[in-house]
Amino acid sequence: MATRAARALRHPGNWVQLGKFSLVGASGYLVNLAVYGVLLRAAGLHYLAAGACSFVVAATSNYYWNRHWTFRRQRGDVYYQGLRFLVVSLVALGANLGVLHLLVSAGLDKLGAQAIAVVVVMPLNFIGNKLWSFRR
Repeated sequence: MATRAARALRHPGNWVQLGKFSLVGASGYLVNLAVYGVLLRAAGLHYLAAGACSFVVAATSNYYWNRHWTFRRQRGDVYYQGLRFLVVSLVALGANLGVLHLLVSAGLDKLGAQAIAVVVVMPLNFIGNKLWSFRR
């Protein structure tokens, strides 16, 4: 497995995909934080409910852009890949909410905690989508 990972790191296409995934993720990050802030402050939702809702909105946007841009050469059935993407997203959501709860419990500002939680979970999300959701 280490040899396979080392080969993958030497393949330029994987770095291009990571760059594209990061750009899509950055847009999703902004969407996530904007929706989270509105739901938290304007709608008065509990921070965990706001985190779950904002994650769903951002994940939907990320699925569209990753399917049509980042992993476009690896597109399969939209529903099959969508289901896999949903599973990866739910795992990432669980990790996100866990990190968010820990950070808020430690005294961090709720918006700042969400900003950190999203970044912490990003590698898990990329690996799950690269190796499973959008694999060839």
